[in-house]
Amino acid sequence: MEFFQKEVKLKARKRGFHLITGEILHAVPELKNIKIGQLQIFIKHTSASLTINENADPTVRTDFESHINKMVPEDAPYYIHTYEGPDDMPAHIKASLMGSSVQIPITSGRLNLGIWQGIYLCEHRNHGGSRSVVITAFGN
Repeated sequence: MEFFQKEVKLKARKRGFHLITGEILHAVPELKNIKIGQLQIFIKHTSASLTINENADPTVRTDFESHINKMVPEDAPYYIHTYEGPDDMPAHIKASLMGSSVQIPITSGRLNLGIWQGIYLCEHRNHGGSRSVVITAFGN
């Protein structure tokens, strides 16, 4: 069994949902050596998250941002943790709702995603900066 792990710094992005599948694939060329395995991506932040969803129509990502902002609004009067601004506590809640990692099967050296699936970085801060992810691939 082979194991590969690396930490990758993703470029800073504006608030919203962003496809990062290409960046992830570029970071782990070792995938081609795995016939059957798993890829795990873990984000090392509490105000950004990862998920898998639609990779073709960008309006899906826009709708995700609109909907999650309705679910978790800024400036709720009961928020106490507001030290870093009105997007701070909502970003933490959104990150927990979306999740900090994704796991994807590897088949014949490629990610075994559905035809319309891509990996999203969900940036929940107005100015989140670059984000670090740990990418772990393993298999035979």
